[in-house]
Amino acid sequence: MRFFTATLGCKINQYETRAIAEAWAGKAGSDAVETLDPLGADLILINSCAVTANAVRDLRQAVRKHHRDNPGAEIVITGCAAQIIPEELAELPGVVRVIPQEAKSGLLESPASEGGRSATAFAPFKISGYHRSRPVVKVQDGCSHGCTFCIVPLARGKSVSRPVAEIVAEVRRLLDAGFREMILSGVNLRQFGRDLDGKPNFWDVVGGLEKEFAAEWAGKARFRISSLEPGQLDAQALDVLGNSRLVCPQLHLSLQSGDHDVLKRMGRGHYNPEQALEFCCELRACWAEFGLGADLLVGFPGETDEEFENTMKFCAELPLTYGHVFPYSRRPGTRAATMPDQLPPQVRKERAARLRTLVNGKKKDFLQKLLNMEELFVLVQDETGKGVSEYYAACRLTEGLDRLSSKSLVRCRPLRLGKQDVIECASMD
Repeated sequence: MRFFTATLGCKINQYETRAIAEAWAGKAGSDAVETLDPLGADLILINSCAVTANAVRDLRQAVRKHHRDNPGAEIVITGCAAQIIPEELAELPGVVRVIPQEAKSGLLESPASEGGRSATAFAPFKISGYHRSRPVVKVQDGCSHGCTFCIVPLARGKSVSRPVAEIVAEVRRLLDAGFREMILSGVNLRQFGRDLDGKPNFWDVVGGLEKEFAAEWAGKARFRISSLEPGQLDAQALDVLGNSRLVCPQLHLSLQSGDHDVLKRMGRGHYNPEQALEFCCELRACWAEFGLGADLLVGFPGETDEEFENTMKFCAELPLTYGHVFPYSRRPGTRAATMPDQLPPQVRKERAARLRTLVNGKKKDFLQKLLNMEELFVLVQDETGKGVSEYYAACRLTEGLDRLSSKSLVRCRPLRLGKQDVIECASMD
């Protein structure tokens, strides 16, 4: 059986798709073979997202396209949308099974599995390789918080943490397989460890990885941290990051808003935006330069002009180097969907456009700083020279690529800013 996998949504979905594909192809006696061509597949697995209305729309379009292009293939849908709207997805053309998120780990057994709830607290996904040059290491899943706008707790359930020993073992497997940058990722890293013996937090994990791998791999491999909450930016975080020889000097924050009252209505009153600003000032003493991204949600129900301007002012002051700006998307089943004062779509779009303009201006200023640096450490992602710097800036090697291979971590000299804000570099190795 030839199978093709397609992933919509977050890095965690990408990781889980890879784990399922490895399990199918690696089963003793299995005749399952992964193909990169959906037209030649007998089975197409689509790992879905439901975080926005657009994500569900993209899923429907993907299913219809795969069925139109390859009507003989069986289509299996799993993931978050399969958890939220299973009956609707089952009616789409070519779909033979809809396996909800809570039963996704059952797919590790076989392509024909109907799914089944895992017997362990943390579903037994694991990987030994990856389809991209920068593998995700999943350390946590689910969320027990319940922001008023977010459908994730309905889709992925409560927070569960991966045992630390399994995280260490997977990092070692990936290093041995030749990968030189790994992304430590979870749905809500702030909740890591609450369900484990001893209750280690996420910074304990990062510190433990440092002790385990830094002596051998500092300067030759690195970790990148996925989205954090401002409430995680405490003294321990500063100590771990400031002393790390493996963590990339770049952070991404799930900030959402720069206004206190909006954050409270979002159900995110457990932190103040100023925490992020204060932490960045302190971090500057450890990291002379660093990348900083943020998720930002505008047009939330009841957001006044003044509250939006507070977010604009805060983002102007925060040392952002890029940002993911989203207009609020009403999701059925969330508390925010029934809140009064829902803003018109045009207002949401206009506010998102204004904030994107601000963030993009800060990004261009940061890229100019990087051009003035003597060197960047670039992870080469493919044979065309595409890469990413330690600061999470897109790069491309235009000189010296013939001496390098994909997944190489190399010292580069920045040359110029090319198209689409990509820094063109020359290898110094």
